[in-house]
Amino acid sequence: MSITLDSIKLSHGEFTLTADFKIKEGQKVALLGPSGGGKSTLLSTIAGFKTPDMGRILYNEIDITNMPPAKRPIALLFQEHNLFPHLSVEKNIALGINTTLRLSALDIKVVKDALYRVGLDGQGHKMPSELSGGQQQRVALARCLLRKQPILCLDEPFAALGPALKREMLDLVNEIIDSTKATLLMVTHQPEDASYITDQTVLVADGKAHSPIETTKLLANPPIALAQYLGT
Repeated sequence: MSITLDSIKLSHGEFTLTADFKIKEGQKVALLGPSGGGKSTLLSTIAGFKTPDMGRILYNEIDITNMPPAKRPIALLFQEHNLFPHLSVEKNIALGINTTLRLSALDIKVVKDALYRVGLDGQGHKMPSELSGGQQQRVALARCLLRKQPILCLDEPFAALGPALKREMLDLVNEIIDSTKATLLMVTHQPEDASYITDQTVLVADGKAHSPIETTKLLANPPIALAQYLGT
């Protein structure tokens, strides 16, 4: 299984961003580059929230370019956790199973298991406002997991967290990706995050999303656009 960006062109502010590459199943890929370069726009396009001006998005060679986000094999976690403040933690997570919140006994068990997996066992009765920022992101991550999609997209969801908590969340994501064999696409401004968790990196700069290359190699010998961004 793979996801392919086939001659994609999409509008981003005053310029056009192009992308033409394939990501294989099970890869952990960072989208790295300067602010405003189009990383989040590209991720939103892959997830279906933006339609490219030209080109196709293929999943397992099937064209999903015009497929609505809810129908795509993708779970997306934003920088803002997007929890519903009037729903309990348990119900926020349960939305990943059934948006009507009509849950079977098995569904409830699955929700409790998800809470345990993200380190929030016994916290399901609380409201989002009773949790810290890091805990709220764990809830949002648990909800993504329950969608059981083969591709997990992260749009800098841990950017506002301190270094220790961010590392903890990246460890959790890494563990989940390894256990589920999912594919990870992660937008980041931080090269250390890319090198910590991803195998491959897509450099997004100067109007182009370059083909993925090994993260360690890219950072060891960065092209001019990346070197200028990193200040090296």
